[in-house]
Amino acid sequence: MPGAATTAVVGSRRGTQHAEGPATIIAIGTANPANIVPQDEFADYYFGLTKSEHLTELKDKMKRILFEK
Repeated sequence: MPGAATTAVVGSRRGTQHAEGPATIIAIGTANPANIVPQDEFADYYFGLTKSEHLTELKDKMKRILFEK
């Protein structure tokens, strides 16, 4: 069970995490990914990236999920 000191620290941190007044949108931007991977190549890309090429059954299952209509 937390003591009074822990409760005081948590309470002070909560006060610093919340802003006073209404929220404001300062800017809006657009993010464009540096790499584009077509959906039909995604399973191969993902399993290569994660060094999981040996998990062929899982890769096949992912392909079925991605392309099942």
